[in-house]
Amino acid sequence: MHRRTLLLGLSSLTLLAACGGDSAKFRNYSGPKVTQIQVFKKKRKMFLFIGDDVVRKYRISLGNRPVGTKRFEGDGKTPEGLYHISMHNPNSAYHLSLRVSYPNAQDVAYAEERGRKPGGDIMIHGQGRKYRGRRDDWTAGCIAVTDDEIEEIFAMVPNGTPIFIFP
Repeated sequence: MHRRTLLLGLSSLTLLAACGGDSAKFRNYSGPKVTQIQVFKKKRKMFLFIGDDVVRKYRISLGNRPVGTKRFEGDGKTPEGLYHISMHNPNSAYHLSLRVSYPNAQDVAYAEERGRKPGGDIMIHGQGRKYRGRRDDWTAGCIAVTDDEIEEIFAMVPNGTPIFIFP
């Protein structure tokens, strides 16, 4: 009887662990890693590439003032140019996020020459509870997708992946 109770208890704990909590947002992905991301701001599209092949396509939301490139902290714009994914954040307020390496040296120099700060913390992220379902441009300069989509992106895109952000 004791052995049966122990097995039943362990089985229940395993089921609970599989069903709940934040662990559900971490997807397993065993395919080839994404080699490049391309973002087209005007079209509100983001593409994941493996080699020359587009393997995923997403509709995106941008900063609340999306036209033009990000220059300064608080401008509500999404940067344009070549950057890299520099970090995965599993504790994002927006479900999950990947940091974009903005600002680069040129961005910093441009802002400093004008006595301003370039800003930072540009991410590809989900919506989180507060913004779930929004499809307009609502971020402070980040690139937003749905929570389901960021789970997939988080698993497929390694740190160091280049991200090309076009107007």
